[in-house]
Amino acid sequence: MATLPPPPEAFNLAAHVLAPAAARPDRIAMAVLGPARAERWSYGRLAAAVDGTATGLIDAGFAPGDRLLLRLGNTPDFPIAFLGAISAGLIPVPTSSQLTAPEVTALCPGLQPAGILAAPGIALPEHPAPVLTLDTLRGFRDRPPTAPAPGDPDRPAYIIYTSGTSGRPRAVIHAHRAIWARRAMHRGWYGLTPEDRVLHAGAFNWTYTLGTGLLDPWSVGATALIPETGTEPGLLPLLLKRHDATIFAAVPGIYRQLLRHHLNPMPQLRHGLSAGEKLPDTLREAWRDATGTDIHEAFGMSECSTFLSGSPDRPAPPDTLGFAQPGRRIALVDDAGTPVAPGTPGIIAIHRDDPGLMLGYLGHMDEAAERHRGAWFLTGDMGQETPDGAIAYHGRADDMMNAGGYRVSPIEVETALATHPGIAEAAAVELRVAPDTSVIAAFYTGPVPLAQDDLAAFASARLARYKCPRIFIHRPTLPRGANNKLQRKALRRDWEAAHGQT
Repeated sequence: MATLPPPPEAFNLAAHVLAPAAARPDRIAMAVLGPARAERWSYGRLAAAVDGTATGLIDAGFAPGDRLLLRLGNTPDFPIAFLGAISAGLIPVPTSSQLTAPEVTALCPGLQPAGILAAPGIALPEHPAPVLTLDTLRGFRDRPPTAPAPGDPDRPAYIIYTSGTSGRPRAVIHAHRAIWARRAMHRGWYGLTPEDRVLHAGAFNWTYTLGTGLLDPWSVGATALIPETGTEPGLLPLLLKRHDATIFAAVPGIYRQLLRHHLNPMPQLRHGLSAGEKLPDTLREAWRDATGTDIHEAFGMSECSTFLSGSPDRPAPPDTLGFAQPGRRIALVDDAGTPVAPGTPGIIAIHRDDPGLMLGYLGHMDEAAERHRGAWFLTGDMGQETPDGAIAYHGRADDMMNAGGYRVSPIEVETALATHPGIAEAAAVELRVAPDTSVIAAFYTGPVPLAQDDLAAFASARLARYKCPRIFIHRPTLPRGANNKLQRKALRRDWEAAHGQT
């Protein structure tokens, strides 16, 4: 498989993203959608705001390489500040506006920000770095432009936080070349063209929205559509239709919520995109039945965005994540980094030379090094290649369950249970019920608790005996992290603590 070509030797992420502005200054780059009106930004206006922000940050005394902590909300101020900092050679650090003061304060000893960009009402850390208010940032936009700072594409561009497998926030350092690698997603996942209008259901300051909903559409000259803060999911079909969205991006939970509402025809919608957690095939089929469009799923990680996906040109076969995106080198390996035999489960790995792969974890570069095995970076997720070359997902390596010596994927169990009409969501977890005994359990949500015997019979008709849950536990909700991923570990920990098995 051909690899992605290298980026130019002198490169700036922000300049790459806004390159279409020169040829299409009057085209709408971004619209923030409300129920009655939309705030529209042309490419020319957006580029001028980014360039002026870069000038303002330099005039404020910040130097290339300085880290800026972003405490901004779900408004256009966020991507403008993000790109303005990168254009100036600074390193923005987006954080969730939902973090409390103690949480964001805890990030600062390792981060050591040179400045904090702050919006009203968002918690700030206890840290001596100067704070630039939202009014100050907006005032920068009218300043004369500063040309984007070119440099080595391998130099740091931005930092994002992820809990990863440790449960502790890790600062993931991404290079300017990260945006270059995302070009593999344009055809390998989105089917993205300059004429598309991409509506992303997430907030501006979420990395899924930032990449899929903003940076990628802008880098080809498309239009980004973002619902304003507080938009109810039930309004999304109206916004999709009213604003002629051609591509819709969301997490599976949003698709699930939309299917509870009446879906008016959306004649311009070509397809949907999903990422963040495994998309159940039942949900994909229900969306197709309701809208006549497909959902294309992608798999990736904070350390490398997405690299496996289905696409309009090559839809994923049922029960798979799809294929390696064009130019991406993917393998299934064992713990030593040796590729496994075709059809054998293994750890999903991406080549260490992939331009989208992170530079490392700030202050914990050793942890990043530990995930390299020879030529491969191990994701910690399990998969299995199908005969047609697609990858079936088996879940996190540390979520894999053991039943009588057999390794069982939670995804396989959850997929089977999700077809039950009384189950909305399911999570399969291995629980220790005695010091020397573990069983597979299924936590589930739904309108009412269901009879254990009925659920056991339902599972046994669809799963091998060793894969069948022995316990079924109804919950009002299932725990999810800030990125909406299912937290199976939390279910296991809380149940075992309540039953004296810690």
